[in-house]
Amino acid sequence: MDKIKKLIAKKNKTKIVSLTAYSKNVASILDQHCDIILVGDSLGSVLYDYKSTREVSLNMMIEHSKSVRKGIKNSLMVVDMPYNTYRNPKEALRNAKKIILKTKCDAVKLEGGKKIYKSIQTLIKNKIPVMGHLGLLPQSDKSFKFKGKKKLERESILKDAKLLEKAGVFSIVLECVETSLAKLVSSKINIPTIGIGASNNCDGQILVFDDLIGLNPINARFIKKYANIRKQIKKAVSNYSKEVRKVQFPSKKYSY
Repeated sequence: MDKIKKLIAKKNKTKIVSLTAYSKNVASILDQHCDIILVGDSLGSVLYDYKSTREVSLNMMIEHSKSVRKGIKNSLMVVDMPYNTYRNPKEALRNAKKIILKTKCDAVKLEGGKKIYKSIQTLIKNKIPVMGHLGLLPQSDKSFKFKGKKKLERESILKDAKLLEKAGVFSIVLECVETSLAKLVSSKINIPTIGIGASNNCDGQILVFDDLIGLNPINARFIKKYANIRKQIKKAVSNYSKEVRKVQFPSKKYSY
């Protein structure tokens, strides 16, 4: 809980850095720079080429999270609860307990507002920390469009943000939320907002790690590629392939 208190205290003082991780090796690198490491159900599309995050199972999330946990010493570790694992308070509590027990994570993340209010309340009453998620909801939205253009949409997201804060969540991810709405929501609640495609008006930012390093061949407006790892991997594999075929590898240096 100390990590969560420290995170909340960063609001309006210093920006919060977050990234996704699905394995120990990546997590151990991110742990040196991130406040939050999220084991996101985005692993469905990133690692398994699923058409949506709805195909991600609870066991899949747990196994990846167990690996990630081994690479984290400092960051707050949050795990996404996958689709159809929190349809009611009883189901949410059972599955959240399973995630916490098996992965030793610090918190879970659920998508939605009013519809899952009672489930969130139940988790928090049972001392399970929860991160909220509003705006674009990949588990339930049929079209991937940014949110906040329409008045009713804006009012609904702001209302849900206040509701989630009331329920006791310690932060809220705002995904693909229009700039001025992200600013409004961030100013109206006392817990941090973490943006992805929601402008720098949020209290922090999160990106999918594979997108950030250019490993995932995807282009979206909110993704900045800080490296081109695909290019480097291609070069390394090409060089390896040539050396093996020319009997240059393994040389004496790499042989027993």
